[in-house]
Amino acid sequence: MAVEFRLLGPVEVTAATGVSVPLGGAKPQTLLATLLLEHGHIVPMARLIDILWPDDPPETAKAAIQTYVKTLRQALARYGITDVIVTRAPGYMAQLPVGSLDVDRFEQLLAKARQASNLQETSDLLGAALALWRGPALAGLGTSPLGGEVARLEQLRLTATEERIEADLALGRHGELVSELAALVGRHPVNERLRAQYMTALYRLGRQSDALAGFRESREVLAEELGVDPGPELTELYHAILRGDPALLAPPSGDTVRVAAPAQLPLAPADFTGRAAETSALVTALTAGASPVIQVVAGRAGTGKSALAVHVAHRVAAAFPDGQLYAELRGMGETPADAGEVLGRFLTALGVEPSAVPAGTPERAELYRSLLAGRRVLVLLDDAADERQVRPLLPGGPGGGVLITSRNRLGGLGGVRRTDLDVLDPAEAIELLVRIVGPERVAAEEPVAREIAELCGRLPLAIRIAGARLATRQRWPLRLLADRLTDERRRLDELAIADLEVRAGFELSYRGLDDDARLALRRLGHLGVPEFSPWIVAWLNDVPATLAEDIVERLVDAQLVDFSRVDDIGTLRYRMHDLVRIYGSERAEAEESPETVSAAVGRVLGGWLSVAKQVTAHVPSDEIGWRRPAVAASPVPRELVAQVLAAPHDWFDIERPALVVGLERAAALGLHDLVCQFASARLGPSFLGVNRFEARERINQAALAAARRAGDQNGVATMLAELGQLRYDQDRFPEARRVLGEALGAFRELGDARGQAVALAGLGITCREAGRLVESLHFLDQATTLLAELGEDVGTFYLLRLAASVRLELGDYPTAWSGLEQSLAAYRRLGSPRGEAVTLRTMSLFHRATGRYVPAIETAEAAAAIFARLGDKLMEAHSIRALAKARLRLGRTDLALAPLEGVLSTCQAMGDRWGLGMALRTLGELHLADGDLTDAAACLTAAMDVWRDMEAPLWLARTERDLALLHEARGETETAAEIRARVVKVFHDHGAREYAELAEGAPAS
Repeated sequence: MAVEFRLLGPVEVTAATGVSVPLGGAKPQTLLATLLLEHGHIVPMARLIDILWPDDPPETAKAAIQTYVKTLRQALARYGITDVIVTRAPGYMAQLPVGSLDVDRFEQLLAKARQASNLQETSDLLGAALALWRGPALAGLGTSPLGGEVARLEQLRLTATEERIEADLALGRHGELVSELAALVGRHPVNERLRAQYMTALYRLGRQSDALAGFRESREVLAEELGVDPGPELTELYHAILRGDPALLAPPSGDTVRVAAPAQLPLAPADFTGRAAETSALVTALTAGASPVIQVVAGRAGTGKSALAVHVAHRVAAAFPDGQLYAELRGMGETPADAGEVLGRFLTALGVEPSAVPAGTPERAELYRSLLAGRRVLVLLDDAADERQVRPLLPGGPGGGVLITSRNRLGGLGGVRRTDLDVLDPAEAIELLVRIVGPERVAAEEPVAREIAELCGRLPLAIRIAGARLATRQRWPLRLLADRLTDERRRLDELAIADLEVRAGFELSYRGLDDDARLALRRLGHLGVPEFSPWIVAWLNDVPATLAEDIVERLVDAQLVDFSRVDDIGTLRYRMHDLVRIYGSERAEAEESPETVSAAVGRVLGGWLSVAKQVTAHVPSDEIGWRRPAVAASPVPRELVAQVLAAPHDWFDIERPALVVGLERAAALGLHDLVCQFASARLGPSFLGVNRFEARERINQAALAAARRAGDQNGVATMLAELGQLRYDQDRFPEARRVLGEALGAFRELGDARGQAVALAGLGITCREAGRLVESLHFLDQATTLLAELGEDVGTFYLLRLAASVRLELGDYPTAWSGLEQSLAAYRRLGSPRGEAVTLRTMSLFHRATGRYVPAIETAEAAAAIFARLGDKLMEAHSIRALAKARLRLGRTDLALAPLEGVLSTCQAMGDRWGLGMALRTLGELHLADGDLTDAAACLTAAMDVWRDMEAPLWLARTERDLALLHEARGETETAAEIRARVVKVFHDHGAREYAELAEGAPAS
C-alpha cells in the first residue's frame, strides 16, 4: 500500500502500512492542507500567516509556523514518510509522489471520464472519482481563507455527480437513481440540472404526476430564493412530460506433506461466456476459508451449470494445493453413479492402494473424510441426483471446498449456499454466439443474431448448438437458421448437433417426473401461457387446488418450471422456459388425444369465465349485456373467488397475458363458444378496457376468426360489435362507426333486436364523442325503442343517460336533466354503483354547464369516491378532472393543478387519448386563468394535436375557443377574432350549446 495524502474529507495522511498519521490540531492540519493544495509550488511565509491567522496574527506567527512544520515532519518521519515538506525561500513547498494526493486523482479521473469513449466507461470513472470522497473537503478545519478552494472542490464534486447521473440515466438506470436524486434535490433545491434529472427518472418510472409536481416545487423555490423562473431547459422538459414525449423514454502454505494431490478437473471450456456475478460469488465463497465450503449450482438442463462449475473450479484451483477431485454423478441418467463407486475412485486418487480400499460405502466414506481432514482439497460433483447420492461424498472437516451441480436444488442439504442458474442475459447470449460463430459474421447480421439468441431462449446449450451449426456451415446466412428456429414445430429438431441435443436434456428431466407432473407439463406446454398460477394446473389436470400446488412444486424441483413471483393479490406465479414449453407441447401431441387436451384447455377458459361471472355479479355493468347460450363453466374454489373479489382489477391485470394466450389457443382448438362468451363479457373498461388495447385486439380477432370458422353468425356479429367498441375506446371514431355499422347489418339479418340495440348504442356514443350530436341522438333513440320493446330496464337506463349527455352537449338542459334524474334513480334502485357513478359525473358536467359550480363539485366528488371504491382508475380520473374544472370555474386554481396533473398521468398510462386531450385542455385553461401564458399555450397546442389526430372537430373547436382567449390576453385581438369566427361555425354546424353561449356572451363551460 502506497502513502496517501487525503483532502477530500478530513485532512489525513495514510502510511504505507495503512495506519493514519497523527497530524495535531486544526492549525498544523490547515498548514499541511495549504501546502498539499499547492504541492510543487512554494507557498510564501506571509501567505501561510494570512491563512492561519486571517484576522490578527500574533508576533510569534512565523516561529509558530516553523514549529508546526517541524512537528509535521517528525510525525510523518515516524511512519517512514520523509522529504515531503521542504524549505524553499521565502516559505515552504510540498513534494509528493505522483498519484498520492486524492485531489489529483479525483481531477484526473474526472478528466478521463470526460474523454471516455462510451457511457459505461464514463459512469465507472466518475464513480471511482466520487468514491475518493470521505466527507466535505477539508472537513474539520473550520472557517479559513481556504474556503474558496473548498467551494471549488465541492462544486467539482457536484458537477461530477451530475455527470455520473447523466451517464447512468442514459444507461437506463433511472430506477436506481430516484432515491439518490431525491436526496440531492433536497440538498440543492435550486439546482435545475439535478431537478431535471430527478423529473426524468420519475417520468421513466411511470410517476408522471410526481415529475410534474417536482417542476412546480422548483418554480416555487427558485421564485422564493432567487426571484427567477425556471430556465428554458427545465421548462421544456416540463412541456415534454405534459406531452408524453416518447423521446423522454428512452443493461495453506506449500510445505504441507501430501500423500497424493489429484488433479481431476475436466478441461475448462475455452468459450465460457458471461456469468460474471455468479463466478465472482462462487470464487469468493470457495476461497474465503470458511469450513466446510459447500456450493450448489442448480438449474434446468442446458443452463450451463457444468460449464460454470468447471470454469470456477479452475479459477480457484490454486487455493486448493492438496488437489481437486471430480465425479460425473449422472443424476438424470438411467444409471446414476453409486456413491460407493465414486468414493472408491476418490480414495485411489488420494493415494490409497486399491487393495486397501474398504469394501463398504460407510467405511469408504469414513476413510475419505479422514484423508481430507485438514487438507485443502476441492471436490467437484457434477449432475447430482439427490441428497442421498451426495452426502457420503462430502468432506467432514474444515479447509476443503465442495462444488455441486444439479437440476435439483438439494434442499435437504444443510449448511450450503445455492446459486440458481437461469438463462443468459441478452449481451451474454450474443457474446457466446460471437465466440462460436465469429465476430465478423455476427456483426454482419447482428439483428438476426439477437433473434437467434432469443429463439434459443438465451439457453446456453441451445445457443451453443445453434452456433455450432452455423460454424460448421460457413456459407449459411444467419437468417436461414433464424427462419428455421421460428417454426416452433421444428425448433427442437434444429437445436441438435452431434451428441448435443436440447430435447434430450428435457427428456431426462421429464422421465424423472411422476404421472401427475408429466400430465401438467404436457398440458401447460400445450396451453402455452407465459405465466401461470396453480389454479391453472388444477383446471388442466382436473384436480383440487392443493394437489395442483404440490404438482407445480415438483416441476420446480425438477427445474422444468421456475418460480416467478408472488403477485399483488398474494398468488404464487410460475413460468416455463419457451423451449420447455415446446417440449411439453410435443409430448401432449404424442401422448394425448386432441379431444383430451382440448377439454383441458376448455376447463381453464371455463374457470376464467366463472371468475368473470363472479366479478360481474358483485360489480354489475351499467351497459347493455349480451345473451348467448350458456357454456359450462369450471368450478372455482372459494379461496380464488375471495382473492379476486378483494382486488378484481389487479387479478385481471395479472392474469391478462395468460388470458390472451389461452383464449387464442382455445380459439385455434375450435372452442369458439367459450372464447366469444369471454370476449363479450361485460366486464367494463377497468378489466379488459381502454389500457389493454393489444390484449383486447388479440382476443377479439381470435374469437372473430373462430366464430367465422364455426359458421356462428351470431358470434360473428357479436365480435364485430365488440371490435367496434374497442375502436371507440381507442378513440378511432371513423373506424368504430364503420365496424359498428357492419355489426348492425349482421344483427338485422339475424333478426336480433338486442344485438341491434347494442350496435346502435355503440354508434350513438361514438358519434357523441366525435361531435356528431344529432346523429348520435338518432341512433340512441332507435336503440331505446328496441330495448323498451324487449323490456330491458338496465339497457334502457343506460341509453337514457347517454341521450341525456348528448342533449346536454346540444344545450337542451331541461330534457337532459330529466333524463339524468331518471337514470340516477333507476341505477340506485337496481343497486348498480357504477351506473350511479357515471350518472353523477354527467350531472356534474350539467351543473358546470349551467353555472352551478358548488353542486358540480359535490356530484364530481361523489362520482370519484364510487369509482375509487370500484377500483375504476380511469373513470375516477375523469371524475377528478370534472371536479378540478368546477374548482377552476370558482377561481380555485391552487386546488386544481396537482389533481389535473395526476389525471394527465393516468390517461397517458392507460392510453386514453380522449382523456389526455381533455386533461391537456383543462390544464391549458388553468394556466390561462393564472396568467401563465407560456404553459397555457403548450397545453392547449398539445390538446389540439390530440383532437386533430382523433378527427374530433367539436373538441378541437372548444380548445381553439380557449386559444382565442390566450391570444386576447397577449393583445393579439385580430388573431383571436379569426379563431373565434372559425369555431363559431363549427359550433353551429354541430348544434353545440356553445353556439348559443357565444351569442349570449356566456363563459366557457
